[in-house]
Amino acid sequence: MRKVLLALLILLIGGVIAADRIGVRVAQNEIGKQVAAQYNLQEQPEVKIHGFPFLTQAVGGEYDQIDVKLGRWTDRGVTVGDVTIEMRGVNAPLADVAGGNANNVTARTATASAVIPYSVIKERAPKEVKGIAAKGDNLQLDLSGTIAGFPVDGSAVVSVKPSVRGIVITPVSGGLAGLPQVPAVGQLVSWTVPVANLPVGSRISEIQPTPDGLRVSATANDVRLNDLPNA
Repeated sequence: MRKVLLALLILLIGGVIAADRIGVRVAQNEIGKQVAAQYNLQEQPEVKIHGFPFLTQAVGGEYDQIDVKLGRWTDRGVTVGDVTIEMRGVNAPLADVAGGNANNVTARTATASAVIPYSVIKERAPKEVKGIAAKGDNLQLDLSGTIAGFPVDGSAVVSVKPSVRGIVITPVSGGLAGLPQVPAVGQLVSWTVPVANLPVGSRISEIQPTPDGLRVSATANDVRLNDLPNA
């Protein structure tokens, strides 16, 4: 009898877990549909609901963390990639989620991150900029050409800072190697990439150079899904 009860208990637990996993897949799919509609996306984004068990979160309508991978995002004519929104403290009533209603879906905090490829940054750089690569917290530029009658052939180390106008690129002190030390060259390696905000509706606050591009992030508080800007 003990073995029979143990077998029944295992089956019961297995059934609950299966129901839990089915429920989380259904909810992830529904949230993905809502986000795709809100952002006018061609493809439904990937959604991951963290935490176990899911069913207790769903019944209460409160989730610890939900991640949404949007893919690409365009702001001021600049397209960035690998866009992910990490929402914490999500309130999503079960009836609203099941009914496809995003009016009451909110998050205590929402952090968006994305990668701006160096090819995108180079498109807006002066033509003398031939290459861009990460150098610690800064960027290193390979330069070649002529400016103001001066031959330009060397490298420059530039900083990247967020601003209301976008990402500002300026030379760091002593960052012009093998280049004429004239103001015209300093102006050459200064420009702005017009990406200021990410899809949580908040301004970029952090920038980190990576081998593939600039990884940028922005955080917003008390976010309502329906209030997020469209792509």
